[in-house]
Amino acid sequence: MADERNARRVVGICLMTLGLVLSACRDSGQGDYVNVSGKIFVFNYRIAQATYLLTLAKLRKIPDGSSLETTFENPAGGDPFVVRQKIWPMMDKITVESPPIKCVKANRQYQVTMRLEDSKGIVLQTIERKMISDADQSVMPDKPLVVGPFYDPNPDKESAVPTICPA
Repeated sequence: MADERNARRVVGICLMTLGLVLSACRDSGQGDYVNVSGKIFVFNYRIAQATYLLTLAKLRKIPDGSSLETTFENPAGGDPFVVRQKIWPMMDKITVESPPIKCVKANRQYQVTMRLEDSKGIVLQTIERKMISDADQSVMPDKPLVVGPFYDPNPDKESAVPTICPA
């Protein structure tokens, strides 16, 4: 009789433990939706263009109809660049790229702010990051080295206008 009670107690404890473990695996509906898994400045010397590039990893289900608004500091000064994109529910990774930028300086911090919004415009998560380039825009040619879909050499080699960046 005592052995039977002990066996029931052990089974009960095992079932409770299993229940706690399984409930810990469920989405509690709280916490971040995404996190930044990568960030870099991309210098494409072939087309004489630089951009910000960030990769986000999804941590939990994002509501249908959500969008991501990313604001990039403009290295040349002036208004920041704003990119808005729809987030598809099946995406595990989200890539965000800025429009072409000019005047990136090495070892200087640039601000990036991302706002994840649901279909009604309610902010679900805000992420702020500082990005630092290890290269300077001066490594870029003043104009594309190649043009067109087949990367033909740029025939207009003489009319390069250098980019003037604020000090």
